Amino acid sequence: MTNPAIAAVLGPGERARVEAAMGDGIAVLLQESIPDAIRVVRERPVAAVLLSVTRCQDEQLPEVDRLVQGFPAVPTVAVMSGPGHSDVLLRLGARGIRQVIDMNAPEGWRRLRALVEGPGTPASARLQGPILTALQDAPPDAKLFFEALIRCAPHHVTVRQLARTLHLPASTLLSRFQRAGLPSPKSYLAALRLLHAALLLEDKGRSVADVAHRLEYSSPQSFGRHVRAMLGVTATEFRRRLPFPVALDRFIALMIAPYRAAFRTFHPLLSGGLDSGH
Repeated sequence: MTNPAIAAVLGPGERARVEAAMGDGIAVLLQESIPDAIRVVRERPVAAVLLSVTRCQDEQLPEVDRLVQGFPAVPTVAVMSGPGHSDVLLRLGARGIRQVIDMNAPEGWRRLRALVEGPGTPASARLQGPILTALQDAPPDAKLFFEALIRCAPHHVTVRQLARTLHLPASTLLSRFQRAGLPSPKSYLAALRLLHAALLLEDKGRSVADVAHRLEYSSPQSFGRHVRAMLGVTATEFRRRLPFPVALDRFIALMIAPYRAAFRTFHPLLSGGLDSGH
């Protein structure tokens, strides 16, 4: 798994302080402008966006609106390195920015690191809770498999990639699902990739092409073919007709609920383990 990352639009002299506060384990993606930060959020996963109050003057406020309203799932954090910015902070608060980091207060940096380094991504957390609840009678290794599958689905396109992460031959994984009478691992991976897509499409600032890129499809057309093959609708219809809560309920109803009896004795990782580095 790659290190967590934040996008940052900073003022003069702030770069070194932010990088020092974040340390080696968090990538700071420095951008020249708020539109550049928006592009980064569209194209790759980031845990937060830092905006220096010195870069949020009146003429930049429409771009702040685009960021906050277009990507509500990504926390936007105002950063200040000195006094005298109360008017800017009020304007940012009115636009939905609720978190402020004072560079001179260590507690603020600790809170930010906790936000960025939290377990998994917010997307994974929204998926894991309901799915693991639906699997409450399954053995621990079955739950561990689905935790890994949820976490890996955005950047694992094939079951072979997933099997390598789990340190299992792909054929072994396939045979265990077959013996249990479950849909194939490929079916679960494909369905969970669509759930991640539904989550990404919740953000109005992200296009279908952006989602295809984020989920490592070869092209938007490839993503569209996957959606049509799985659901019989276009990618645009998928966004409109299957918002994330509906898509999640559908996944549980079709892929978990009918197989609860099989899951009670399902051991997909019986002789394999997870690489903690993934």
